Parts: sequence; C-alpha cells; structure tokens
Amino acid sequence: MSDYYNALGVSRTATPEEIKKAYRKNALKYHPDKNPGDASAEKKFKEISEAYEVLSDEKKKQIYDQYGADALRGGMGGGPGGMGGFSSTEEALRTFMNAFGGGGGSVFDSIFGFENGQSTAANQQGSSKKMNLTISFEEAISGTEKEASISNYVACETCDGSGAASPSAIKKCARCHGSGAIHQSRGFFSMSTTCSACGGQGKTISEPCKNCHGEGRLKKKQSIKIKVPAGVDNGMRLRMSGYGDAGHAGGPPGDLYVYINVEAHPVFQRDGDDVIVELPLSFTEAALGIKKDIPSPHGGSVRIEVPEGTQPDKVLRIRGKGAPNVHGQGMGDLLVRISVETPVRLSDKQKQLLQSFAALETDTNSPRKKNFFDKVKSFFKS
Repeated sequence: MSDYYNALGVSRTATPEEIKKAYRKNALKYHPDKNPGDASAEKKFKEISEAYEVLSDEKKKQIYDQYGADALRGGMGGGPGGMGGFSSTEEALRTFMNAFGGGGGSVFDSIFGFENGQSTAANQQGSSKKMNLTISFEEAISGTEKEASISNYVACETCDGSGAASPSAIKKCARCHGSGAIHQSRGFFSMSTTCSACGGQGKTISEPCKNCHGEGRLKKKQSIKIKVPAGVDNGMRLRMSGYGDAGHAGGPPGDLYVYINVEAHPVFQRDGDDVIVELPLSFTEAALGIKKDIPSPHGGSVRIEVPEGTQPDKVLRIRGKGAPNVHGQGMGDLLVRISVETPVRLSDKQKQLLQSFAALETDTNSPRKKNFFDKVKSFFKS
C-alpha cells in the first residue's frame, strides 16, 4: 500500500472522527459478506482495515507521519498495521469489529439488513391518520370542543385483536420455535432473518376468527371529540395519541393528527399571539385626539385613548388583550393600527372652513411635509 490516507480517502489533517467515519463507509462497501467471492473487494477490505489500524492509533500514526512505512514494518512484523499488509481476512475483520463497537452480534446483524431477535412485524404499530378541522376565529381564541367522524381500523372485539377463534387456536411457530426469526451463522457474524412461516410473529393460527378473518382488526366508523386548546392558530397540528389505526397482532395503535384551519375574521387578524385591528379615524379625530371603544377578540369592547396628532399607520398597543398562548405562556397584545381617512363629498361650508384652516397652517403643523420638501428642494433648482 502506498499511502494510508489515500486508501481511506481522507486528508493528512483529518480528525480521528473523520478517519473513523471514512473507514466505516469503505468497510461496509468492501466487506466480504457484501461481496462474496470477489477477491478484489476482499483485498481492498484488508487494505483499508490496515490503514485504519494505523491511523486510528495515535502513536502508530505519529510514527507513520514522521518516518513512513519502514518504521512501522519492523515493530509490527507485517501483521496488523504493518506495511506488508494484513496476512488474513480474519485480522481485517477484527479491526472491523473494533471500529463498529465490539464483537456483539446485535451491532453486526443490523449492518447488513438483518434484525437481531424477534421481527418487529409481530407487534407492528398501527398507521397514523390525519384530518382537517375548520374552526372560527372566536373558537381559536377561546378554545372549543368539536365532534368529528373518522373511519379507521379498530381491534376486533370478538378475538380481542388476536385474530384467532379461541386462545387454543394460537400455536407456537414450529419453524422458528416462537422467536419470529431464523438465525444463521456466517463467519464472525450471527445473523437472523424474519421467519417466513409466521411472518415474524412467532405464532400461527390454526382457526382464524370468523369476525375479522384472522386480521385481528376491522374497519369502523366512529365519532370522536377533539379538544381544541385556546390560542390555536391557523396551520397548527394537534396530535391525538392512540386515535389512529389499531396495530397488527395486538400492537399499539397509531395517532391521529388534526390540522387546524382558522376562518378569516372581518375585523381581526393574528400575528402570533398578538391580534391586530384597524381603527379608521377622521383627520379631525386624529388631529385633536379622541377616546374610542373598540371590539375585543374576547368579546365586548375595550377603550383606547388616541393621542392628539396621531399619524396614519400608528400602532397603539393594549397589553394582555390579544390571543392566549397555546402552550399556556401568557397572553398576546391587541394592536390597534390607526387609519386616517380623508373626507370626501365636502359641502361648500366644509370647504370654506378647510380653506380658512389652510390659511392658518404653519410648518409646525405638518413637520413631515416640511422635512420632505427640505430634502427635495434641490431638484427644483434650475
């Protein structure tokens, strides 16, 4: 081997974590059990294992970096870590097992797609379901309880979900002896596959339940109550544990996910836990200031004082009068956005009064107007 770093595909400045990650990736690719009868893959597996044996050991790595391969060859006699290469695949496999956490079968059984012990098919969880629920703005603010109909699989009441006509009709699988898996040994590895006779359940049914025909569950339409918490917002999702399909062979049921759609309100808008309401004012009300009663998202009204000289789009905040936090962390605020309306269809008398007012206006009455024209007056110079 010419270069250990090249063998693993890492740089000379690679961290121990990067070296280990690179080795694991390559070792799984070239492992003999993944490439039976492939001599080139076996050779590559020994080479990368040899490289990892050196680069994962701080002292060996330091010697290799400073003095090269010759310094290692004498000290290790051409065995693991020696530049002469691993003398056998077994030596490479020992390095492989160390890199993956030891010689325990459970780690290696799952590497190549095998499950250790009984198959998960025996008590498989039921599927989760989802549904949409539309509620009003007021219901989202205060919380509500809704009734809905769902159609899903439920455990068969006749056989209690077992799928058998009687308890005596349930037999231990003769092929796997109740384990749900067939175990095989391959070299250093103990592997298992799902038992084909019982489908991983470890048992067989001699006489299936006549009601569910051995399925252990039936499809049924049922009515449920959905508790919607106060403060829920559009697009949120509620999880109802155990309201999905019943599991197979007595497995746990799935969940029901309820997606919330909140109807638009003609007056209020949500911004997180804050509620926004637009308050239209005449220009005289905005100029002179006024007290106003505005609607509350909780029903009724609240009074707000609009200060003299309030400008359009000014936002006034009423603390604690918005939406409740859905997680119970306090209340949002009610945000009142001011909209100043220009009067239309003026009478002659109103026009005369406005013209009289205009004659009395000064720059101090309209500071934003004065500031704007101070900025742009250079554009009008010839």
